[in-house]
Amino acid sequence: MRSSIKDIKHDLGTIVDKNEKHKSAMQKQKTKVDAAIDRADIERGVAVLLTGNGKGKSSSAFGMVLRALGYGQKVGVVQFIKGAQLSGEEIYLRDHCPQVDFYQMGTGFTWNTQDRTGDIAAAERTWEQAKRMLQDPAFDLVVLDELTYMIGYQYLDETNVLTTLRERPIEQSVVVTGRGGGRALQNIMDTVSEVKDIQHAFNAGIKARKGVDF
Repeated sequence: MRSSIKDIKHDLGTIVDKNEKHKSAMQKQKTKVDAAIDRADIERGVAVLLTGNGKGKSSSAFGMVLRALGYGQKVGVVQFIKGAQLSGEEIYLRDHCPQVDFYQMGTGFTWNTQDRTGDIAAAERTWEQAKRMLQDPAFDLVVLDELTYMIGYQYLDETNVLTTLRERPIEQSVVVTGRGGGRALQNIMDTVSEVKDIQHAFNAGIKARKGVDF
């Protein structure tokens, strides 16, 4: 019996000790987080680049679209490359979010068109729509989906693209998605996140899934 009481006391002491250590560690973490929040005192729009070879870049961007819409903000979306096949985000935005200015290049993937001249012309037309949004302070958020490919393939003039991104209205945020894009693009962004491909269903022979992949 005495042994049991001793064991219980020991267990209780261990729990209390763990709780105190956890509380102390979390308090230190809170102090660091609060200090970081206090240091972030600049009020302006942000430029976000979602890059890397993994799945989820466009999905993350559209998550921010929904977030902005939740606050009643004005949103513009321009999709480069995609558009030859319907996507769930396109269907939803067109049917339920008429307030979103949504534009697609509509040519599909460049490896399907195999027409550099035609792709460049389509990219330039699409960029004019993007540029219109990036120069309009009424837009709180502009998403440029797969823009990096247009820079990488030299379909658009990099200097023109970077200048327009830098000179957008100060309160406007922009999200750029796509693999690569180059160091110059990364250097003008406030946040750069890389989505890494660890494994992908497609490589295992699993077809793209409606509602997940498109």
